[in-house]
Amino acid sequence: MTGNTLGERFTLTSFGESHGRCIGMVLDGCPSGLPLSESDLQFELDKRKPGQSIITTQRKEEDKVEILSGVFNGYTTSAPICAIIWNKDSDSKPYEVIKNSPRPGHADYPSFVKYGGYADYRGSGRFSGRLTATMVMGGAIAQKLLNHTLGIETIAYTTQIGQISYKSLSYQESKKNRYANEVRCPNPEIAEKMKSAIIDVRKNGDSLGGIVESISVGLPVGLGEPIFSSMESDLSKALFSIPSVKAIEFGSGFSGTKLKGSENNDEYVLSEDNKIITKTNNSGGILGGLTNGMPVVIRIGFKPASSIAKKQKTVDLVSNSECDIVVPGRHDPCVVPRAIPV
Repeated sequence: MTGNTLGERFTLTSFGESHGRCIGMVLDGCPSGLPLSESDLQFELDKRKPGQSIITTQRKEEDKVEILSGVFNGYTTSAPICAIIWNKDSDSKPYEVIKNSPRPGHADYPSFVKYGGYADYRGSGRFSGRLTATMVMGGAIAQKLLNHTLGIETIAYTTQIGQISYKSLSYQESKKNRYANEVRCPNPEIAEKMKSAIIDVRKNGDSLGGIVESISVGLPVGLGEPIFSSMESDLSKALFSIPSVKAIEFGSGFSGTKLKGSENNDEYVLSEDNKIITKTNNSGGILGGLTNGMPVVIRIGFKPASSIAKKQKTVDLVSNSECDIVVPGRHDPCVVPRAIPV
């Protein structure tokens, strides 16, 4: 099983399974001298961990991180940084019941064929959303490094759950209010409607998807490369590694396809401090694969969570006959709120 490492000079390798002994990551390429402690990683992990509210899975995991290498006396050493989280509240019994019946919307069937039935199916194994905790650990270090060296800052928040959406507030308002409620939507009134929608759909044994918006500020002009290493290409590869992500757009994205060139082009002007900026940001801060100094704006679309309590059709892989399935276990009715820190 390959594909567990992301990056080239700064790499993140994820390991472990949802119901295995632990999950963890190895981050290589971090320079020496960056102040770093377990609390830096824990701060971000606590935003993602399960069992925090009625709108998330009720699996109770402390997600307490342990740094095993790469940090000495509170600073990175330039050696690979290894960090783990022990799994403590996994319940594999429901998966024994359905192990031969692929769940609709999950990777059960293609992974069964690809790995000959040897892949760990408990809690979806390597395909589980639980593995996003390894991304959060690596991301916490990358985020601190970018802020420490270049002053780059990234925020993310919920802009849509199902059919309920809202227009983004200012950067500062979104940054201040995004964690003020359970759905991580900066608008409190819309957030309540989103929460109610998630609760209602859960009662009916179903799930919802949604959209996360991410904004990065402080990027210098010229990061990225043309063609195959464009900033959009590299970011998209990382973002599509998050389970349930099915769509990504930068700047005006799909709505830009409805505009004329004169409407979508971002005209250049001089700022008050005489820096070159654009009047609008339909490019989402990237042109020709290179950052242009404007905020990088990305919207990520998440499909409805696949594990639902409604009866669905599937096939028994042993008898090769059609059958019904009701997915047991503890699952998120909507993954979007917990995807924000990822």
